[in-house]
Amino acid sequence: MDQQSLENLNQMLDHESDLRERIREQVNEFDKKTRTISGILSKIHSTPSVAIPSLIETIQAPLHSCGEITAALASLIPPNQFWRWKDMWCNSLRSAIFAAALSLYLTKGTLISLQGTSEILGIQDEWKDRVAISAEDYLHGLITMVNELSRLAVNAVILGDFEQPLRISAFVKGLFVGFSMLNLKNDTLRRRFDSLKYDMKKIEEVVYDISLRNLQTKH
Repeated sequence: MDQQSLENLNQMLDHESDLRERIREQVNEFDKKTRTISGILSKIHSTPSVAIPSLIETIQAPLHSCGEITAALASLIPPNQFWRWKDMWCNSLRSAIFAAALSLYLTKGTLISLQGTSEILGIQDEWKDRVAISAEDYLHGLITMVNELSRLAVNAVILGDFEQPLRISAFVKGLFVGFSMLNLKNDTLRRRFDSLKYDMKKIEEVVYDISLRNLQTKH
């Protein structure tokens, strides 16, 4: 190997190392934001249902500010290298997706779309070869939301709210049907999907107990 080749290789290694470090700095900021958001969201388990919309409002600013991070990452990642670098920020991204999904459900009672999540996190279509939400990351975020809703179903009853578990049950059942229609080939995603069955069982037990004790509101 001649001297020029060695110098070229060293330059490439230095460039990649520098790029990795700059990406890591942005990911660390992403982590801080999502930890703050998750900390606020954890309060839903001790907050009366009527006060939850106000609680969700407090995370909107930090959640939308994640767009600053995704924009910074998009400016760093070279064209067509999304799959090379995405593992560095996928955990933070999944946490942000979870927060966006849970927020929409708790305020509107609906499921957030992948496109809707991208809009909240400021991810633009023209970045798809650098920064994007993969189907896998979106689904992981939704599964984490269901994990949290199964806890909320239990804690809502403790707070005397017997309607919330019924709404959660109907929502999660519909989501589970959708997941069942997907061809999940990723092993990690498949295992996490299987965990939804346990979440559904927990929710159904809460609903059964409410029905047995005749605690639901009569319409």
